[in-house]
Amino acid sequence: MLLLQILLLAVLLAGGDNEDAFQEEVSFKIIRSSSFYNHSWVKSRNSAWLDDLQTHGWDSNSGRIIFLHPWSKGNFSKEEIKELEKFFRAFFITMPQIIHRYASQWKFKYPFEIQITMSCELHPGGAIVGFNGLAYQGSELIHFQNNSWLPSPKGGTRAQDVCRLVNQYHVTKKMVERIISDTCPRFLLSVLDAWKADLQRVKPEAWLSTGPNPSPHRQMLVCHVSGFHPKPIRVQWMRGEQVQQGTQQSGILPNADGTWYLQVFLEVEATETSGLYCRVRHSSLGGQDILLYLGKKKLGPHWEWE
Repeated sequence: MLLLQILLLAVLLAGGDNEDAFQEEVSFKIIRSSSFYNHSWVKSRNSAWLDDLQTHGWDSNSGRIIFLHPWSKGNFSKEEIKELEKFFRAFFITMPQIIHRYASQWKFKYPFEIQITMSCELHPGGAIVGFNGLAYQGSELIHFQNNSWLPSPKGGTRAQDVCRLVNQYHVTKKMVERIISDTCPRFLLSVLDAWKADLQRVKPEAWLSTGPNPSPHRQMLVCHVSGFHPKPIRVQWMRGEQVQQGTQQSGILPNADGTWYLQVFLEVEATETSGLYCRVRHSSLGGQDILLYLGKKKLGPHWEWE
């Protein structure tokens, strides 16, 4: 996830299109892992990932896609999302039935694991390459190329037998081809755009606390700022219009959601706290600083909360 955050930050700073700004591969993949316990019992898990960040899940009862982030829908319409759900619902139902039916012929020994992956990768320069593959017991068995399923080199006669059968499902092949060559690339780019826009408007949250007193007559004040993106931020302890000297700052640390966290410390005489406040300046605030006073919180020139 850290690499993906760095790539997105590069896009933000460059101000360019995703295709031109990304200098490393970025992938979007849908993974279905199925455990076939016997001839009638299979348990499946579905998820979608932007590199190593999970972006989607699936409701096992309704088959609906679960969007794990506000930007996970990209710019796809409700109609396009419903069409995708309809396809995956049918695909996820049909494939286990086929595998159960031909498990003996293909020498699949229960219990066994099947993993189906649909993905597309954005390469440096803007090229996007789609992929669809099926793995048995962790080893790739077949993959999709040029509108047909092909056996993997190490799949042997089993892979050839599987290809021979699944290539007879012509409607499914056309749908898979459309998804990996058109739908997935468009969705990948739209999700990257949506995440970039989301990160650009992530405003910080800020609050004050006190740390351990350095001595009986001195006090440690702490200004906490969290949940902001992009990373550059300015946090200062102030009195009136005067920046207070002697502040100490923690490193800017990452949160799990890709935003950042910071602490700024000020040690003062216990009797000299009157009029002190913490000022936060960040690009997401549109020029309206966050001002945090001891005992009250003031946001810009208009909001004040005791």
